[in-house]
Amino acid sequence: MPARPIPVFDGHNDALLRLLRSSHPRPEERFLAGEPLCHLDLPRARAGGFAGGFFAIYVPDPKAGGAEIDAMMARPRYDVPLPPMLETGYARDVSLAMMAILLRLERASRGAVTICRSAADIEAAMARGAIAAVAHMEGAEAIDPDLRTLEVFHAAGLRSLGPVWSRPTIFGNGVPFRYPSGPDIGEGLTERGRALIKACNRLKIMVDLSHLNERGFWDVARISDAPLVATHSNAHAVCPHARNLTDEQLGAIAESGGMVGLNFATSFIRPDGRRDPATPLSMLVDHIDHLVEKIGIDGVGFGSDFDGATVPDAIGDAGGLQSLVAALASRGYDGEALEKICWRNWLRVLRATWGG
Repeated sequence: MPARPIPVFDGHNDALLRLLRSSHPRPEERFLAGEPLCHLDLPRARAGGFAGGFFAIYVPDPKAGGAEIDAMMARPRYDVPLPPMLETGYARDVSLAMMAILLRLERASRGAVTICRSAADIEAAMARGAIAAVAHMEGAEAIDPDLRTLEVFHAAGLRSLGPVWSRPTIFGNGVPFRYPSGPDIGEGLTERGRALIKACNRLKIMVDLSHLNERGFWDVARISDAPLVATHSNAHAVCPHARNLTDEQLGAIAESGGMVGLNFATSFIRPDGRRDPATPLSMLVDHIDHLVEKIGIDGVGFGSDFDGATVPDAIGDAGGLQSLVAALASRGYDGEALEKICWRNWLRVLRATWGG
């Protein structure tokens, strides 16, 4: 274990979805005080050195059957069908509710949580020990064809957006939860999707490639003038899951000066594609090793998927982040490399994307 905890800036969490589903009248208070059976809240963040990250605005399918999907993914081979496209009005309402939760969380925290709109904001929040929260939209279902709502969400603090989750939108197509499989599945961006990428470049909103299929990935690579970033994805060469990135994709990310955040979801980590919390930390480090080999030490970070995935018991929740840091140190990563992976690389790529 390093002599002192290394702060971690994380590429993805679903805490806002958990708070949206809470029966508590003021769910932001539950985050601040701590609550059972979750991955990320303020006490866990402080215990594990979680300094900030991307807080996802994700719209759940109101008709989705979680138990049925769990049963499918328990098989040695699985192919979970892509959910249908969501209605824009429903997605907009849910997304606004989640953005409101993040805004209320910032107000209620009295400085313990800060919504950050620039790399300088993140650095300032980390310096004073506040959680640096970046608003991220996972799937652009809430964005209208004319992109007016994109302007509104940007004004509210949105600084990162994935055109799709693993279901189609008017902007493009995602990858299913399929194992074993490559990511070359279906058509890529639509004409509206290409316009969305250009608008994100103009507004300095980071484009997230996680969940995009391979054709969509290459569409973004051709269009975007920003570094290519996958906030919570892993190496297909280590685990042949449709959600993971091929070596060719990793090469393009490296060439653009972008990065990948390691997803802790065991289904994307394990070579056998199983959802198993008994997954050892060595398997996560295997992915880090491969990503560093293909992208370089400046292009790799964490993208936990806390509160949205089954993570290894050896991490457990945000309070266990330093266990993964220690596993990396044991594999030979020195202090400078650990700081890059834990937070400096995210600051670098956000500064390059947002400016300033």
